[in-house]
Amino acid sequence: MKSKLIVSGAAGRMGGRIISLAMDNDQFDIIAAIERQDHPDIGKDAGLTAAAGPISVKLDSVYPSDADVVIDFSQPAAADKTIDYCAENGAALVLGTTGLMPGQLGKIKAASEKIPAIYATNMSVGMNVLFALVGKVASMLGDDYDIEIVEQHHRFKKDAPSGSALTLAENICKATGRKFPDSLVCGRSGKDALRQKGAIGVHAIRAGDITGIHSVIFGTLGEKLTLNHTAHSRDTFARGALRAAKWLIGKKPALYTMSDVLGIK
Repeated sequence: MKSKLIVSGAAGRMGGRIISLAMDNDQFDIIAAIERQDHPDIGKDAGLTAAAGPISVKLDSVYPSDADVVIDFSQPAAADKTIDYCAENGAALVLGTTGLMPGQLGKIKAASEKIPAIYATNMSVGMNVLFALVGKVASMLGDDYDIEIVEQHHRFKKDAPSGSALTLAENICKATGRKFPDSLVCGRSGKDALRQKGAIGVHAIRAGDITGIHSVIFGTLGEKLTLNHTAHSRDTFARGALRAAKWLIGKKPALYTMSDVLGIK
């Protein structure tokens, strides 16, 4: 039996790819495609706006009441509506929207007492392996190695640093006893910008149509070790979100992670 899926942020780049891949996935039935009320594509067939063919589901701003799971890749301002809907209607939540405010993170945690939920800054399998590795590598190398994180995205990305870069930094801080986010230095400028011991440099590049590149550099006198993840297309994130959605349905209320989905220890 197919699971009833709602896609929020359905007319966006990620929303379109989720709809397209869900159409080819026999595990989901797309019952709604949600966008903000003033979006110019409201009323259009969501499959056509995703360049994937008609599905007889129009872009709308109103949620139906019978979803099994909602995947949200919208904007921070729209995330509250999705969280509230899921909590009130018992729908599982897969939230991939980044740039959320601290209060919204608290709202997700509160909702997870009623529903199964996943909030992840990156849903690709490879990136979540990198999330799991960086803290271990930082601990193994020790304090003599400087740490710099460089993230690259397309010119249209609004938030910086990326949510994934912050997750990488947070995992390093947890593993090495650094304070997060106090240990982060986001970019450097000026005549006295000497690196401070224990700091983690975080740098954001915005250019063209880069899907997503994250590099974590560990450097000391004499050598450098770089861990790198490159997303070739948004499909890697969309597939991860659909995988998370299928895994989440039927789970007990809790706030889960992509590590739980993937079985990463």
